[in-house]
This record gives sequence, structure tokens and C-alpha cells, in this order.
Amino acid sequence: MPLDRDSILKTLSAIADPSGQGNLVSADRVRALSVTNGDVRFVLEMPVELAQNAEPTRLAAQNAVAELPEAGAVSVVLTAHAAPGEAAKAPPPNLKIGRHPTPQAGPQKITGINRIIAIASGKGGVGKSTVSSNLAIALAQQGKRVGLLDADVYGPSQPRMFGINGRPGSGEDGKTIIPLRAHGVTLMSIGFMLKEDEAVVWRGPMLMGALQQFLGQVAWGELDVLLVDLPPGTGDVQLTLSQKAELTGAIVVSTPQDIALLDARKALDMFRKTKTPVLGMIENMSTFVCPKCGEETSIFGHGGARTEAEKLGLPFLGEIPLNIDIRLGGDGGAPVVASRPDSAESKTFAQIARRLIDGGLV
Repeated sequence: MPLDRDSILKTLSAIADPSGQGNLVSADRVRALSVTNGDVRFVLEMPVELAQNAEPTRLAAQNAVAELPEAGAVSVVLTAHAAPGEAAKAPPPNLKIGRHPTPQAGPQKITGINRIIAIASGKGGVGKSTVSSNLAIALAQQGKRVGLLDADVYGPSQPRMFGINGRPGSGEDGKTIIPLRAHGVTLMSIGFMLKEDEAVVWRGPMLMGALQQFLGQVAWGELDVLLVDLPPGTGDVQLTLSQKAELTGAIVVSTPQDIALLDARKALDMFRKTKTPVLGMIENMSTFVCPKCGEETSIFGHGGARTEAEKLGLPFLGEIPLNIDIRLGGDGGAPVVASRPDSAESKTFAQIARRLIDGGLV
């Protein structure tokens, strides 16, 4: 029998559901099943009242699939959700979601990581992931040990931007995730575990569970700084990060236009409410210089983020131009800081990195 979705579901249909009624497949517990080069990953989604005692079921499912011919590494995550129509309830103190540690009393320091900086924006489309990738490489070029966590689970961009097609490894304990490296940066993203055009269709608890695993189960090693590329907005991922990890602070990226700044203010307010220091603002797509005539045009306006930072008493870290080489570098898997380190655009990122270093923030 070939190793495919049907054979895996057939195997899982032989495992009883913890409810005592039917099996894992008939009870509709299997989510996000993927098979890539023999490696199998899926989620077992349980109601909160069953999840507390479902770890033996998770192990049984993992072991059963691992025994299939041609099966490679098998990763099974257990997550909990509220029943339809009910408000999500906080898990009891001794509930372990998947392989996560016991719920924490507050933010915890991650072993080996000196500082954690969130890169955020209030809205999508402002180039936050582009800024994150180039800033990470710029810091690494200046001698810092840098990690980058792509926390935008619904729209992971960093695998493409870093030109990585590989998959994370697994530690000997079967729980530790071995991240990948490129351009001097240690990198982890849900995108490594998915096909490029495959959507993540997860509820909030699964989303938060994945972030907890990336924070606590990835073998980051010794890092001076871990940059976290957050998704747009002010939702579950942002709140989970601020509640589970000791954040050094956050950097907010915005374009100069008024509508982007309106949403940037929401991100700033979120960090204020979660008591996360804002380390500064970056204005992306600040100006456009015509490569043929040299004329400078402020397509999205200019100076809006600087003005906002000054009004709020925040550091302004720099202006990044709207430039085709920055776009081509990200699309081509070679960020401009790595592919054209001597360019004016790369020097802008290097200056921002230097400001963070000189300010003792990295």
C-alpha cells in the first residue's frame, strides 16, 4: 500500500476515539494532514474536555503511522478547541496541548536567546516580512547571532525570501525541531512544512499551539537576538507571543501613507496594552527614485512614520526606499542585503541594524 493520505486515514481509523464513540477518522479529529517525501504531519483536534487525557491517543496515532511502509518522520500535534456554539474555555492548569510545557504563569525567557524583538505592522502589504528578512541578515553581517521566526502562520513568506526549500529536522527525542539556516540566519517557519500554495486552515488554539512549539521546541541554539515576523493586525499570535515569551520590545513597520499609519497606531496601542516596549518605527516604501532619470517621487507620501514616531516620543530607526532590487531579492530567495551588500538599499538596512546594536537592543 503506498504511503498517501488514504493509507494514513485507513490506519488512523483503527484507533479508537477518546470519546468512546467511533475512531479518530469517523469522529473527524484529523486536521492538516500532509505527506512530503515520506514525512507525515497532522493535527489531532480534540474538545477541551477530552484533550487532557488524549496524549496516549496521540502517541498511538504517531506510532501506527510510523509503522507504515515508506514512512519517514511522523509528527502529530494534539490541540484542543471549544465545542461548537460554546465560548472557548481556558484549559485546566495541568492540561498539556500537544507537546507544550505546562501553561505558564507569565512570560518566560527562552533558553539560549538573549533578546526577542517582534517586527509588527497594523496592516498587511507594508513590507514587514521584507524588512524582517533584510534586517536579520544585516544584523548577522555585523557579527550578531540571529534567529528569525516566521510567525505569520496563515501567510508565511520567509521560506521564499530566504530561498529555502528544505524541511526542518527532528531531534533524537522526537520532540525537538531542528531549524534551517541561510545567509547567516537561523530560520523557522510553518512554510517549511507546507506546499507553497497550501492554505493553513486552523482555529485560534491550533495557531497559538504552533507558536508555542516554535518558541519552546525549536533548537535555536545560542542567539543574541530572535526576530519574530508577526502577521498583520492585533490578534491571537501577537497576544500569545507577549504572554508566553519575555519580549525585549517591538519594532513597528509602516508606509508613509495615512491609511497605513492609522493601522500602525493600532499596533502601537496593542503593544502599550500588553506592556511591550516599542523600540522604534521604520518607514518602508518611503520614496521612489527613478532608475532612468534619477527623479525622486514620494508615491505613498514621505515622512509620515517619522512624524508619528516623533509625536509619540519613539525612536525613528530609518527610511527604506521603494526599490525594485529589494522586491526582486525577496522574490528570488536572495534578500538585497545578501545579494547586493554594497548597494544603497543594503546600507540603509545596515544603518538600522547598527542603531539597534549601538542602542544596546541587540
